[in-house]
Amino acid sequence: KTATSSIPIVFANGSDPVQYGLVASLNRPGGNVTGITFINSQLGPKRVQLLRLLNPKAAIIAVLVNPKNPNAADANTFVTAGRNVGVEIVIVSASTVPEMKGAFDRAVEQHADALLVHVDALFNDEGGESQIVALAAQHRLPTMMASATFPARGGLISYGPEVRDLNRQAGIYVGRILRGENPADLPVVQPTNFTLRVNLKTAKA
Repeated sequence: KTATSSIPIVFANGSDPVQYGLVASLNRPGGNVTGITFINSQLGPKRVQLLRLLNPKAAIIAVLVNPKNPNAADANTFVTAGRNVGVEIVIVSASTVPEMKGAFDRAVEQHADALLVHVDALFNDEGGESQIVALAAQHRLPTMMASATFPARGGLISYGPEVRDLNRQAGIYVGRILRGENPADLPVVQPTNFTLRVNLKTAKA
């Protein structure tokens, strides 16, 4: 966006595009930028609520964030969401895969009953996600992510939009712009379908 105000830009992003200055509004983006939002920041409180429902006795939930990602600032929304359902939120951080072990150790030291992984490319790629699955099993710590692949790799639970469908919508927008439509006139697409996935084998363990 800083590099050009004329070449169309289509994003597929988990953060709030208005908050981060990518568009003027979701309905009327303005300028040369539009795209898809996964509204991950807004879904944080819902994920806290689901973890609480999973374990009604939970008193403390740890939230894993990458401090190098601007969305780490969402920590305040988690704290508020925890307060609303009667749990304390503690923030633990990791900016590399090796640092994840220390983050889990800190969560356990603070007596966390569950852990919520905030959305970040580091956590969502295969290496990061597999490490989180292994650490959650090692510490027997119920863990939730947004990524649908998390339960498939052995994680306990995930909740979020159908990212594949949203990425396809980004491709549709690219096609429409190439055929002459103006990105300023294309509203930012928000998800309407959300999926809750639970690995029953992990739940039993």
